[in-house]
Amino acid sequence: MATFENELSELVYELNASASVPKAERNAALNTLLVLAVEQGASDILMVAGSPATLRINGTLNSGIGKVLSSEELRKMLLPLLDAEKSKELERNRSLDFCFAQDSVGRFRANLHYQRGTLAASIRLLPAQVPTMESLHLPPVLARLMERRQGLVLLTGPTGCGKTSTMAAFVDLINTRRRDHIITIEDPVEYQHTNRKSIVEQIEIGHDTPSFAQAVRAVLRQNPNVILIGEMRDSETMAAALTAAETGHLVLSSLHTNAAAQTMSRIVDSFPPNSQSQIRQQLSLALLAVIAQQLVPAMDHVGVYPAVEIMVANLAVRNLIRHGQDHLIRSQISTGKAEGMMTMDQSLAELVYSRRISKDSALAHCYHPNELRSYLS
Repeated sequence: MATFENELSELVYELNASASVPKAERNAALNTLLVLAVEQGASDILMVAGSPATLRINGTLNSGIGKVLSSEELRKMLLPLLDAEKSKELERNRSLDFCFAQDSVGRFRANLHYQRGTLAASIRLLPAQVPTMESLHLPPVLARLMERRQGLVLLTGPTGCGKTSTMAAFVDLINTRRRDHIITIEDPVEYQHTNRKSIVEQIEIGHDTPSFAQAVRAVLRQNPNVILIGEMRDSETMAAALTAAETGHLVLSSLHTNAAAQTMSRIVDSFPPNSQSQIRQQLSLALLAVIAQQLVPAMDHVGVYPAVEIMVANLAVRNLIRHGQDHLIRSQISTGKAEGMMTMDQSLAELVYSRRISKDSALAHCYHPNELRSYLS
């Protein structure tokens, strides 16, 4: 750590000393930080003016490393990553998502944004290999969903819960087992898939298409079997996804919700009141499953395990969605184990019983503590 601090301090001093330093050298301080993050097994790097760079390892923020960074030092470290077009977009929108690669280090997803009028960054380290269901410790029942040929599968959870990695594993599974045409629509493209049995096209928002909604409408004319929509951000994209799922495509997408019932309400409430009944009808017919995910630190503090709530759209669930009885969905999930369903609390309890996570971690991540205690007693 001391070596990194000395190197970073010297490089930052050089940046301040000369505004004419070549671009490659201006990135040297950032490269040093990226190499350290990879060596330490970090998942994320946070860079905020007034604090040293901070790594997230096994879900926990470590103490800051190196010297406190000024706003000017951050700009000189981060802005060389951007071309002229991205620089204009950052200044216009005050936030920018993009991926970048550093030779011999790896690929990264970055969000540059402003806080208190100064530039800040959150950088996610992307694995060199596309993750598999096994490497992510996902339950086998999810693999069976990827055997379906038509319908909508939604992956939900808060930011940083591994949704993108799980969807990449879904695509990899289909790519390995089926001869399909897979089209992904992402902002930005994080995992780069190679063609195996399937043909995989990856469309990036802002680079290949202006918006999710427009991309989904266009993709229906491109002969896909499987469509991955990185995120359903608005009602237009949701409507296009439902249409695609109804017309013979397997559609995978994500939302920022914590539970299956909440997901139903979030989708329906995105539409005007006079069309919500129709949306509920479409959703009840097109939906295959909702998977709500969060990551829980391992008992040995090395790595994380996914806790997942799984709702399979059986006849009873479809009927509840159609009639707006979302509050009864959780009860159906808790009694649907034979069909592969489980609540978040049941999933956490299984992780505790298998000694993958601690009881304290399970209680910290559960939504119904009394119910979880009953499973653990």
